[in-house]
Amino acid sequence: MSSQPAPSFPVGEPANARRRYEVTEADLPLACPLPEMTLWNSHPRIYLPIVDDGGETVCPYCGAEYVLKRAES
Repeated sequence: MSSQPAPSFPVGEPANARRRYEVTEADLPLACPLPEMTLWNSHPRIYLPIVDDGGETVCPYCGAEYVLKRAES
C-alpha cells in the first residue's frame, strides 16, 4: 500500500493546464503561475507579454490562457 497523498490535479495532466484566467492591469507584469495558484511551483515562473500579444496570451509551460480585462470607462 502506498502512503503518498493523492495528487491535487488529475493524474497525467500537468498542473494549471487548460485553465483560463481573466487578469486586470493591476496584475501586470503578468507572470505564470499566478501568486494565488496553489500549485505555484508547478513550473518555473515566466513573465508573459499579454499587452504585446493583444490582450490574450498562453503560458508555454502549462497552457494556461490569460485574458486582459480592460477597465470600463
